[in-house]
Amino acid sequence: MLVDADGLEREIVDQYALAMAASGTGDGRVAFNCRAPVHLARSSGRRLWTVQAQDADRYLTGLRHAGCRPSTVHGYAAAIARFYAFVIARYQADVHALTGCVVMQPIDEFNRPPRVNYVSVRVPPSRPEVEELFRHWAGQLPGARKYLPAARDYLAASLWRRGGLRIRETAMLDMRDWRPDLGPLGKLHVRYGKGSRGCGPKARLVPAIDGIDALMHWWLTDVRHQFGDDWRNPHAPLLPSERRDRASGACGRLGTNPLRAGLATAVAAWLPDWKGRLTPHALRHYCASTLYERGIDLKAIQHLLGHNWLSTTTGYIHVPARHIENEWEQANERTALRLLG
Repeated sequence: MLVDADGLEREIVDQYALAMAASGTGDGRVAFNCRAPVHLARSSGRRLWTVQAQDADRYLTGLRHAGCRPSTVHGYAAAIARFYAFVIARYQADVHALTGCVVMQPIDEFNRPPRVNYVSVRVPPSRPEVEELFRHWAGQLPGARKYLPAARDYLAASLWRRGGLRIRETAMLDMRDWRPDLGPLGKLHVRYGKGSRGCGPKARLVPAIDGIDALMHWWLTDVRHQFGDDWRNPHAPLLPSERRDRASGACGRLGTNPLRAGLATAVAAWLPDWKGRLTPHALRHYCASTLYERGIDLKAIQHLLGHNWLSTTTGYIHVPARHIENEWEQANERTALRLLG
């Protein structure tokens, strides 16, 4: 039987993209996850359903020889593995009936790059440095040339610093996601939390600790309504863009790049030693570290950050040089007192 090989490949890739979109995966991640297996097949001179583990071996080795960073190689391997897991689960029988081939998973325990080797340590600035940055930033807001986006960027960075939100989680917040009725301080309903292994968003509630409740009151009382009348719409973005939707006239949803740029500008102005290094994700590490320093339980920090595994959370904790030594000395003193008593 004659098979339109190109058409079959397009159909499989399109259905995979549709499945990821259905799970809530972002457009950029969908594009990368589809591009990686196609690149592997083309570089190997094979069709998608005939790729073997040996082809993946050569492909990943080639990426390293081409100078790709270890984290990039790991990302390609993970994307390829997810794609073939999808094909095997949904299209194995169809592909075999049409081509006579049995689809194999080309990424296995022998060639999968271990992620642990590629985690870079993002040590954040000290607490005095971050407090100095935000003090200057807040002080210049009233006289900012563009007050509304400046205030919006300040709020977003404050949520990263105080609540450990990810940048995309922040951009995807709606007006309805601020829930002052939940708990003594109120909570943010993070509906687009990062899911594991591309399995779609994982929602969580983030308590408005460390002054987030006061920041939200300021934002909703003094600032948000100045962007437009859509502040009454519960589905309107909490942190809107200045651009308007042409059809409805409502504020558009903000992308992540303006928020990154807002933080970068503030860091360059008031914390220049950290220019190019203090990112939104570094502030997430800062949040975890400062909460741990204050004595917050590690399990509570895990839930706040939305991690599946406690081991991931421990990688976010960066304590001052003497912190562990001090804890050790105090523990020894308590033991000695018990023995003497």
